[in-house]
Amino acid sequence: MKMKQIVVIVIVGAITGYLYLLPPKGLVAPKATHTNGGVAGGEKPAANVNVATVSAGGKIAIGASLTAKITDLETQLKNAPESNKLALQKQLAIQWDDDNQPAPAAFYYQAVAQKENKPEDWINAGSRFNDSYKLTQDTSAQALYTANAAEAFQNALKLSPKSLDAKTGLGIAYVNQGSNPMAGITLLLQVVKDDPKNVVANLNLGMFSMKSGQFDKAIDRFKTVIAVKPGFEPYFYLAETYKQLGKKTEALAAYQKCKELMPDPVFGQRIDEYIKELKN
Repeated sequence: MKMKQIVVIVIVGAITGYLYLLPPKGLVAPKATHTNGGVAGGEKPAANVNVATVSAGGKIAIGASLTAKITDLETQLKNAPESNKLALQKQLAIQWDDDNQPAPAAFYYQAVAQKENKPEDWINAGSRFNDSYKLTQDTSAQALYTANAAEAFQNALKLSPKSLDAKTGLGIAYVNQGSNPMAGITLLLQVVKDDPKNVVANLNLGMFSMKSGQFDKAIDRFKTVIAVKPGFEPYFYLAETYKQLGKKTEALAAYQKCKELMPDPVFGQRIDEYIKELKN
């Protein structure tokens, strides 16, 4: 499984959303409040968001050549006896991962976890649902993804109560749901208490601090991440945080590091716009 690829594309997708959907000087906007797995106003998670619909969208994204292998596996799954379905669901989960499509991968990992009930499968499912949340602006789909992510990580913790990966994922899912964000923050703080250099927990705590205007706390979190695992994502959010505090020199340096580490020149060009804007 090419986990590095899926992580990169999810990060780029999340930053792209920030870059292109918000004003250049804007702070990350709070997401719609969710309640009980639904969005504000009582809207329930979308019933039409399922493995079939997200797979259809994924096929458009990956193109005909990669779609052929997926379609072949789907056909085998449809025609397979019950005893053979689990192996094919595992293959589809891995294949969608290799093709950098977390939403269909999430549903297949969920199906595997429901059958085998192993913590690692629930964590895989929950992680992909959290990734899917970051890559869509559809609030109804987001509600379903966060509900499924929370359920998956809860199941993982029942089986492996000390799993920091499960606690981290559940904390992120709770905050994304919005109905009880402090429960999620509490979980993430527990993780960094046990593992002070935990990259995922610190990065998300930094982003949540940033969104709530606690910029000094955000900077400390992003610096912790960079010290352990420097990458374009923490540098980007560090630059944005410095910008909000009016620290131009520090922001420019962080933007430049982000650009150097950015895997796609198109996104690098957008960073150039941010740098130019900050210098003027």
